[in-house]
Amino acid sequence: MIPLEDNVGDIIGKAQRGLGLSDSELAKKAGADLQTIRKLREGDVDEQALLRIAPVLGLAADPLCELAKGEWRPQRIDERDGFAQFNTRYHDMTVNAYLVWDPTSRAAAVFDTGADCTDMLRFASRHKLNVQLILLTHAHPDHIADLPRLREETGADVFAPARELVSGAEPIDEGKHFHLGNLEIDTRLTWGHSQGGITYVVTGLARPIAIVGDSLFAGSMGGGNVSYQDALQNNLEKILTLPDETIICPGHGPMTTVGEEKRHNPFFAAK
Repeated sequence: MIPLEDNVGDIIGKAQRGLGLSDSELAKKAGADLQTIRKLREGDVDEQALLRIAPVLGLAADPLCELAKGEWRPQRIDERDGFAQFNTRYHDMTVNAYLVWDPTSRAAAVFDTGADCTDMLRFASRHKLNVQLILLTHAHPDHIADLPRLREETGADVFAPARELVSGAEPIDEGKHFHLGNLEIDTRLTWGHSQGGITYVVTGLARPIAIVGDSLFAGSMGGGNVSYQDALQNNLEKILTLPDETIICPGHGPMTTVGEEKRHNPFFAAK
């Protein structure tokens, strides 16, 4: 199973940066010493210190401690007929891309490209899938690295967020709707990590699927590079309001569900 994208130190750092809190400011507000804060960011499991800093950072304390102690991971999601995840190496990170298809018509859509689309193309050929759409969650390089090849090999139409123009892609806004055989794909603007991040919600399979890019990770979220507060709000209002059984397909790390994240994600469990 793919490792979690973020550890507790990553989560604390993202919250600090989003709120503009230095280590010394966090220590003062939490009533902790500076060395304790630095040790927490390095992975030290100090439950009492975590309980003190969590409310200052707007994080749920119990899920934060769960993650620090390695007591939670999302349940493994078996890829059923209709969708598949592909995980490829991009420099010093790994990145996910997804293939979703209508089991009846074999019409398929690709979501992001990953670093190398070879395995995805082989899978599509082996399963006789007709890739008609390439839908991009955002334009960060790790998510569109193999776009020219994927577009050439499939001849599919390419769509990308209007706020993040990608060469050769048609810009789309929130509310764009796609039909893919018997499947329906809706778009939700979940920006904050990037300027125009889009979540694609697919219905028509056994369970709803949300391909969220870097908006949300299992137990964490993408850094609020553009707007931390908007990233939080968009995730709450546009992803975590989906049915609990909805499968969340993130740009990094393992798949999860809306229900799991509402209970176990430190950024959202208290909200």
